[in-house]
Amino acid sequence: MRLLVVGAGGVGSAVAPIAARRDCFERIVFADLDLGRAEAAAARDERFGAARLDASDAAAVAALARSERVDAILNAADPRFVPPVFAGAFDAGCTYLDMAMSLSGDGRKLGDEQFAVDERWQEAGRLALVGIGVEPGLSDVFARYAADHLFAEIDEIGVRDGADLVVEGFDFAPTFSIWTTIEECLNPPLVWERDRGWFTTEPFSEPELFDFPEGIGPLECVNVEHEEVVLIPRWIDCNRVTFKYGLGEEFIDVLKTLHRLGLDSTKPVSVRGVEVAPRDVVAAVLPDPATLGDRMRGRTCAGTHVTGTGTDDRLRATYLYHLVDNEESMRRDGAQAVVWQTALNPVVALELLAEGVWGGAGVRGPEAFDAVPFLDLLAEHGSPHALEERAPTAILTQGGSR
Repeated sequence: MRLLVVGAGGVGSAVAPIAARRDCFERIVFADLDLGRAEAAAARDERFGAARLDASDAAAVAALARSERVDAILNAADPRFVPPVFAGAFDAGCTYLDMAMSLSGDGRKLGDEQFAVDERWQEAGRLALVGIGVEPGLSDVFARYAADHLFAEIDEIGVRDGADLVVEGFDFAPTFSIWTTIEECLNPPLVWERDRGWFTTEPFSEPELFDFPEGIGPLECVNVEHEEVVLIPRWIDCNRVTFKYGLGEEFIDVLKTLHRLGLDSTKPVSVRGVEVAPRDVVAAVLPDPATLGDRMRGRTCAGTHVTGTGTDDRLRATYLYHLVDNEESMRRDGAQAVVWQTALNPVVALELLAEGVWGGAGVRGPEAFDAVPFLDLLAEHGSPHALEERAPTAILTQGGSR
């Protein structure tokens, strides 16, 4: 497979060491507006190359893809660039993958712009595999596995994310893109229910105490806008889908303060004659998450909590999860835990596509495919998932009708 990775930030750069160990990649070109970042990622392997690219220019994306004769484009840029990279991939005749979907707003849900052209992708015989990071991505694979192998009927699929990561030397240092974090945390969270369809709630709504495994422990989790709520109901039969982050009180307070001050805005304002978006200023003054690995300690856990009736007709609750220790990811690949965990999953998906195990046409989420080959290959990468049985009596009911 010949691959173009658009964006050589934290996640894009973490793709490089993971992919360098795999034989299915004939060539990978890392492209970024900052050529130096692309060249640093490409230095990992002689099969890799680098290019300067403006991800906001769909024609430039298509031209680079054609010149490099790539089979697939992995969009590792932030969600603002989904529309042009998505369009460029189609124009170049490439398979498209992303880890975050087109943004909500003006009456649109996450991913609406992409699903609106599903028929066009199907007619062209091209595949757009959307939301194939860790969340969304592996969390959706977990939902598919639970539906196919663990449950006869599913009540709620609730993605729950938590960590005990600590960044030393900073009063406030997000471990993932602050631009994206502000977007998903301050937008009205999305919930799906069979009888209501998709609806929104207030930011940070429906707090619940969720006990994360392997010693991370209980964290208060709140509703956040996320793609799983858009994707899972399209392919999996269930009654309710939610996404909640264990953000912590301090992190929530910072986000609320940014909102009160208008610093979450993406609308440019004039500062001494220079037009600048407040959110871009916030991102510029905070440390780059990709550079924090040496200062971080702890683990991050991404998982899917599923409740319902098991295949034995008894009530069942399971938590399928993937946990990454920052010390291990730094030792393996020099990438901090959050970006490494995100980057691993598109590499696994690309291998399955290269081998013809996954395939098809149209705009599809990870839960549209067989989960078993993905989880098997994840383990082959040396980072297997785990499954924890939970007491059915502990099924969470906040916000639901049960």
